[in-house]
Amino acid sequence: MIIGDDREKVIANIERALERHDFAAKVEIGDPVMSLQERTDLVNKFWQNQANIAGKTNDVIGRTFFTLLTNVLTRTTTFTDLEHLKHLPQGGAIITANHFNQIDSLPINHLAHKMHHHLTMVIEDTNLKLPGILSYLMNYVGTIPLVKSTSYVGVEFPKHLHDALDKDNWVLIFPEQEMWWNYRKPRKFQRGAYYYAAKQNVPVISTFIEIQTLPKFEKGHPNFLQTKYIVHVLPTIYPDTSLSINETSKQMMAQDYQQKVAAYEKAYKKKLTYDFTPWDIAGWQPKKS
Repeated sequence: MIIGDDREKVIANIERALERHDFAAKVEIGDPVMSLQERTDLVNKFWQNQANIAGKTNDVIGRTFFTLLTNVLTRTTTFTDLEHLKHLPQGGAIITANHFNQIDSLPINHLAHKMHHHLTMVIEDTNLKLPGILSYLMNYVGTIPLVKSTSYVGVEFPKHLHDALDKDNWVLIFPEQEMWWNYRKPRKFQRGAYYYAAKQNVPVISTFIEIQTLPKFEKGHPNFLQTKYIVHVLPTIYPDTSLSINETSKQMMAQDYQQKVAAYEKAYKKKLTYDFTPWDIAGWQPKKS
């Protein structure tokens, strides 16, 4: 599904994944399918392009356009508990959020701008091949593509991550890994974001995005109400340098998950369970049989 198509099929995939307790399942339809060699070649070409004049020019254009999109599409977004960021130390940080939309990085970009930081986003390698304007944005808005190969994850990715953090950027990593369209609940996490935070000795800025429905249907989608976002800023999580990297990453991951669950339960006034209901998909008004 690219933005709007096949929503019911994606929702059915989400329901089946929940039945299997597979919280990192790929549920999207129509994502690019590539071999490991094709993905490796794609990412190598991406980094080569970033270093040349055309790439640098496109980066300026892409970031400008991304800022414009952020200003337009998140104008109704609100933020809570910004005081949690008041005493954030100088320097870069990793920021985490729930992953529910192709453009859910926009409210996080808005937050970064409010706090006078640039945002870098870690993306799946195949996102570089998304159709149309999405491909351009994935290539030229400040991204770090991730190839799931031992050499890249162990050597190349940490180098690029360090470069972004060294520029005092906030680096967005979705710990749920896969996008589940408009799914309201926080899912079980993968440990990568916290491992790299511990290894780089940087804090994790914890957020949870609440999705509220509006009393108006989306144009062209009569079964889906429009939505707006509230970004809840949660207590910042710091690595414990007295522990090993593995131990502190597990500790950070557990704290972030607990905070996001608490934020979900407070925002929606519901106890978190992973039993599926139509309400779980924000805005969905399923047809009555």
